Amino acid sequence: MKKWIRQLELERNRCQSCGMPLQFDPEGGGTEADGSHSSCYCSYCYAGGQFREPELALDAMQHRVRQLMRQRNAPWYVRAYMAHRVPTLARWRGCKKR
Repeated sequence: MKKWIRQLELERNRCQSCGMPLQFDPEGGGTEADGSHSSCYCSYCYAGGQFREPELALDAMQHRVRQLMRQRNAPWYVRAYMAHRVPTLARWRGCKKR
């Protein structure tokens, strides 16, 4: 049961751009325009109240997630799952793939 609760916590506290668990962000999350920490986005995706790469497309983010997971030696099914989840995150909801 504890394992499931931990997994639910990870799911709830993910970057809404790339899907990374915010607990693994070395800076504790991105920053808003006023300098406070963002509770929705990681520091790799969001800083100063705006996305670091505003022109980044959904398919490019999915590719980036697959590459990062490959570098971390994640199995193919984990890479596929994480890339498949990207469109469900807040930044990408409603976006169409090119």
